[in-house]
Amino acid sequence: MRQWVNPLAKASCFGMLLVLMMGATVTQTDSGRGCGSDWPLCHGKFIPSYTIESMIEYSHRFVTGVVGIIVLAAFIAVWRHVKRRDARFFVTSTGFFTVLQAVLGALAVVWPQSSAVLALHFGFSLLAFASTLLLVFVLREGNWERADFHSGARALVTSAYRTGVWLTLIYCYGVVYLGAFVRHTKSAGGCTGWPLCNGEVVPELSGATGIVFVHRLGAILLFVLIAWLAIASRGLKEAPHIRKAARWSLLFVVVQVFSGAYLTATLASDWYLLSSLLHTLIVSCLFGALCYMSVEVLRRR
Repeated sequence: MRQWVNPLAKASCFGMLLVLMMGATVTQTDSGRGCGSDWPLCHGKFIPSYTIESMIEYSHRFVTGVVGIIVLAAFIAVWRHVKRRDARFFVTSTGFFTVLQAVLGALAVVWPQSSAVLALHFGFSLLAFASTLLLVFVLREGNWERADFHSGARALVTSAYRTGVWLTLIYCYGVVYLGAFVRHTKSAGGCTGWPLCNGEVVPELSGATGIVFVHRLGAILLFVLIAWLAIASRGLKEAPHIRKAARWSLLFVVVQVFSGAYLTATLASDWYLLSSLLHTLIVSCLFGALCYMSVEVLRRR
């Protein structure tokens, strides 16, 4: 089974990204009640009647179940054949967040939840994806027998930079949660136009407009923080992985800002679903890059 460790880890990573995208599709198409209040069946049937909403919701459930099996197989394979504590930690956190987001999804079907709770569903799915991504990176390093969590690298990163990376990661998760909250409250139309909101620099901060405007402000500050990390990383001559991750993070956050503008421009068009999924994909990549940076600076304490 040792030869299956890497393929299973990669399949888990791709599968969790697919689950993220399908979950966003369920939200944007308002298909969360496509199977009524039944779980795991759909309208009391193993194979539901064909409606767009039921097929989207049931497909999401089916893919989540398949990915859950792959994650379980990866969990067993890693704990049997890899002694590295970081690999075991990441595969365990993947399993934990996979189960947690599945339970939240089931509860949301059986008992309708508030938008604040539903937004957590995406957040936990994102943490599961990030854990699988980190697992893939760790396994690519080889040396599966080394048990130490830290790589033994010299202290190349200052305490201020390390703190900045971790605070940016935590802040990014908050911005992502706000974005998920915007989707679940259907507040995307609160701000028309970009970069101004309803033609104003500071609009009336109430209802949907307030929610979207706060999310935009959060995204701007996130851009500033990541730009600072990218500039400061230029001094880390002996930490090429951190420098590369910082540059990728900067690229992703710039693209994310423009994808937000594209999302606003397509609010009333048939392209809105595509722009929303693109927005979700980019922020998932951004969060993954920041997670990788956080692990790398932790190794260089």
